[in-house]
Amino acid sequence: MSDDGDDAEVQHLVVMGVSGSGKTTLALILERRLDWPYAEADEFHPPKNIAKMEAGTPLTDEDRLPWLQKMRDALTEHAREGRSAIVTCSALKRSYRDVLREAQGRVRFVHLTADPALIERRISGRTGHFMPASLLPSQLGSLEPLEPDEDGVVVLVDVPPEEVADRALAGLGLDAQSRADDEIKD
Repeated sequence: MSDDGDDAEVQHLVVMGVSGSGKTTLALILERRLDWPYAEADEFHPPKNIAKMEAGTPLTDEDRLPWLQKMRDALTEHAREGRSAIVTCSALKRSYRDVLREAQGRVRFVHLTADPALIERRISGRTGHFMPASLLPSQLGSLEPLEPDEDGVVVLVDVPPEEVADRALAGLGLDAQSRADDEIKD
Protein backbone atom coordinates (compact mmCIF):
# COMPACT_ATOMS: atom_id res chain seq x y z
CA MET A 1 0.00 0.00 0.00
CA SER A 2 1.27 3.48 -0.76
CA ASP A 3 1.94 6.11 1.87
CA ASP A 4 -0.49 8.57 0.30
CA GLY A 5 -3.07 7.94 3.04
CA ASP A 6 -5.48 6.23 0.64
CA ASP A 7 -6.81 3.29 2.58
CA ALA A 8 -10.00 2.83 0.53
CA GLU A 9 -9.17 -0.81 -0.27
CA VAL A 10 -8.77 -1.63 3.43
CA GLN A 11 -11.98 -2.77 5.03
CA HIS A 12 -12.75 -4.11 8.45
CA LEU A 13 -15.55 -6.45 9.39
CA VAL A 14 -17.15 -6.08 12.81
CA VAL A 15 -19.09 -9.25 13.55
CA MET A 16 -21.75 -7.99 15.94
CA GLY A 17 -24.71 -9.21 17.96
CA VAL A 18 -25.63 -10.25 21.45
CA SER A 19 -23.55 -12.77 23.34
CA GLY A 20 -24.18 -16.29 22.07
CA SER A 21 -25.19 -15.25 18.55
CA GLY A 22 -22.15 -16.95 17.01
CA LYS A 23 -19.76 -14.03 16.55
CA THR A 24 -16.57 -15.94 17.33
CA THR A 25 -17.56 -18.94 15.23
CA LEU A 26 -18.32 -16.76 12.21
CA ALA A 27 -15.21 -14.60 12.67
CA LEU A 28 -12.97 -17.68 12.69
CA ILE A 29 -14.55 -18.91 9.44
CA LEU A 30 -14.16 -15.47 7.85
CA GLU A 31 -10.55 -15.28 9.04
CA ARG A 32 -9.82 -18.58 7.29
CA ARG A 33 -11.71 -17.73 4.11
CA LEU A 34 -10.49 -14.14 3.68
CA ASP A 35 -7.06 -14.54 5.27
CA TRP A 36 -7.59 -11.37 7.30
CA PRO A 37 -6.33 -11.08 10.89
CA TYR A 38 -8.98 -11.51 13.56
CA ALA A 39 -9.33 -10.25 17.13
CA GLU A 40 -11.90 -11.08 19.77
CA ALA A 41 -13.51 -8.08 21.47
CA ASP A 42 -13.07 -9.73 24.85
CA GLU A 43 -9.29 -9.27 24.46
CA PHE A 44 -9.81 -5.51 24.71
CA HIS A 45 -11.85 -5.45 27.96
CA PRO A 46 -10.05 -4.12 31.02
CA PRO A 47 -10.10 -6.48 34.03
CA LYS A 48 -12.72 -4.35 35.85
CA ASN A 49 -15.19 -4.87 32.98
CA ILE A 50 -14.67 -8.63 33.06
CA ALA A 51 -15.15 -8.67 36.83
CA LYS A 52 -18.43 -6.76 36.50
CA MET A 53 -19.75 -9.15 33.85
CA GLU A 54 -18.67 -12.23 35.83
CA ALA A 55 -20.64 -10.81 38.76
CA GLY A 56 -23.70 -10.47 36.51
CA THR A 57 -23.55 -6.66 36.39
CA PRO A 58 -24.25 -5.08 33.00
CA LEU A 59 -21.61 -2.68 31.72
CA THR A 60 -22.40 1.00 31.41
CA ASP A 61 -21.64 3.15 28.39
CA GLU A 62 -18.82 4.68 30.45
CA ASP A 63 -17.36 1.17 30.98
CA ARG A 64 -17.58 0.41 27.26
CA LEU A 65 -16.01 3.56 25.81
CA PRO A 66 -12.31 2.71 26.50
CA TRP A 67 -12.98 -0.85 25.26
CA LEU A 68 -14.46 0.43 22.00
CA GLN A 69 -11.63 2.93 21.55
CA LYS A 70 -9.03 0.17 21.93
CA MET A 71 -10.77 -1.86 19.21
CA ARG A 72 -11.00 1.20 16.97
CA ASP A 73 -7.30 1.88 17.46
CA ALA A 74 -6.41 -1.75 16.68
CA LEU A 75 -8.38 -1.56 13.42
CA THR A 76 -6.66 1.71 12.55
CA GLU A 77 -3.26 0.09 13.14
CA HIS A 78 -4.18 -2.67 10.68
CA ALA A 79 -5.30 -0.05 8.14
CA ARG A 80 -2.04 1.87 8.52
CA GLU A 81 -0.23 -1.37 7.69
CA GLY A 82 -2.45 -1.87 4.65
CA ARG A 83 -4.39 -4.79 6.11
CA SER A 84 -8.09 -5.47 6.33
CA ALA A 85 -9.16 -7.05 9.63
CA ILE A 86 -12.00 -8.75 11.47
CA VAL A 87 -13.11 -8.11 15.04
CA THR A 88 -16.01 -9.44 17.05
CA CYS A 89 -17.92 -6.94 19.13
CA SER A 90 -21.46 -6.89 20.47
CA ALA A 91 -21.74 -3.30 19.09
CA LEU A 92 -25.24 -3.19 20.53
CA LYS A 93 -25.81 0.55 20.13
CA ARG A 94 -25.29 2.83 17.20
CA SER A 95 -23.13 5.09 19.38
CA TYR A 96 -20.77 2.12 19.93
CA ARG A 97 -20.65 1.44 16.21
CA ASP A 98 -19.97 5.14 15.61
CA VAL A 99 -16.78 4.82 17.71
CA LEU A 100 -15.67 1.77 15.71
CA ARG A 101 -16.45 3.57 12.44
CA GLU A 102 -13.83 6.18 13.39
CA ALA A 103 -11.14 3.62 12.51
CA GLN A 104 -9.17 4.16 9.33
CA GLY A 105 -10.42 2.03 6.47
CA ARG A 106 -13.97 1.03 5.60
CA VAL A 107 -15.72 -0.38 8.66
CA ARG A 108 -18.56 -2.79 7.85
CA PHE A 109 -20.88 -4.67 10.18
CA VAL A 110 -22.19 -8.23 10.11
CA HIS A 111 -25.12 -8.28 12.54
CA LEU A 112 -25.93 -11.83 13.62
CA THR A 113 -29.47 -12.46 14.79
CA ALA A 114 -31.24 -15.53 16.12
CA ASP A 115 -34.21 -16.51 18.22
CA PRO A 116 -33.53 -15.41 21.84
CA ALA A 117 -34.33 -18.93 23.12
CA LEU A 118 -31.60 -20.37 20.88
CA ILE A 119 -29.11 -17.78 22.09
CA GLU A 120 -29.97 -18.47 25.74
CA ARG A 121 -29.40 -22.21 25.18
CA ARG A 122 -26.02 -21.47 23.59
CA ILE A 123 -24.91 -19.22 26.44
CA SER A 124 -26.09 -21.72 29.07
CA GLY A 125 -24.12 -24.48 27.36
CA ARG A 126 -20.84 -22.59 27.23
CA THR A 127 -17.98 -23.15 29.62
CA GLY A 128 -15.03 -20.88 30.32
CA HIS A 129 -16.77 -17.63 29.29
CA PHE A 130 -17.47 -14.78 31.68
CA MET A 131 -20.81 -13.73 30.13
CA PRO A 132 -23.67 -15.36 32.07
CA ALA A 133 -27.06 -16.07 30.47
CA SER A 134 -28.60 -13.72 33.06
CA LEU A 135 -27.20 -10.74 31.12
CA LEU A 136 -28.87 -11.72 27.83
CA PRO A 137 -32.10 -9.77 28.54
CA SER A 138 -30.10 -6.58 29.18
CA GLN A 139 -28.21 -7.07 25.90
CA LEU A 140 -31.42 -7.69 23.95
CA GLY A 141 -32.95 -4.61 25.59
CA SER A 142 -29.96 -2.46 24.60
CA LEU A 143 -29.69 -3.76 21.03
CA GLU A 144 -30.18 -1.11 18.35
CA PRO A 145 -30.31 -2.93 14.99
CA LEU A 146 -28.27 -1.64 12.07
CA GLU A 147 -29.89 1.36 10.44
CA PRO A 148 -30.21 1.75 6.66
CA ASP A 149 -27.32 4.24 6.51
CA GLU A 150 -24.92 1.87 8.31
CA ASP A 151 -22.56 -0.18 6.13
CA GLY A 152 -23.37 -3.80 6.80
CA VAL A 153 -25.67 -6.77 6.61
CA VAL A 154 -28.03 -8.58 8.95
CA VAL A 155 -27.64 -12.36 8.91
CA LEU A 156 -30.06 -14.80 10.49
CA VAL A 157 -28.21 -17.57 12.29
CA ASP A 158 -30.60 -20.43 11.51
CA VAL A 159 -28.26 -22.60 9.42
CA PRO A 160 -24.85 -24.23 10.02
CA PRO A 161 -21.93 -21.79 10.53
CA GLU A 162 -20.40 -22.29 7.05
CA GLU A 163 -23.74 -21.29 5.52
CA VAL A 164 -23.93 -18.26 7.81
CA ALA A 165 -20.50 -17.29 6.44
CA ASP A 166 -21.76 -17.77 2.87
CA ARG A 167 -24.70 -15.45 3.62
CA ALA A 168 -22.47 -12.82 5.22
CA LEU A 169 -19.93 -12.80 2.40
CA ALA A 170 -22.64 -12.69 -0.27
CA GLY A 171 -24.41 -9.83 1.52
CA LEU A 172 -21.16 -7.88 1.72
CA GLY A 173 -20.12 -8.68 -1.85
CA LEU A 174 -16.90 -10.33 -0.63
CA ASP A 175 -15.29 -13.60 -1.54
CA ALA A 176 -12.19 -15.53 -0.54
CA GLN A 177 -10.20 -13.76 -3.28
CA SER A 178 -10.49 -10.38 -1.55
CA ARG A 179 -7.25 -10.73 0.44
CA ALA A 180 -5.28 -11.98 -2.56
CA ASP A 181 -6.52 -9.02 -4.60
CA ASP A 182 -5.40 -6.60 -1.86
CA GLU A 183 -1.91 -8.14 -1.82
CA ILE A 184 -1.56 -7.81 -5.60
CA LYS A 185 -2.25 -4.04 -5.30
CA ASP A 186 0.51 -3.64 -2.69
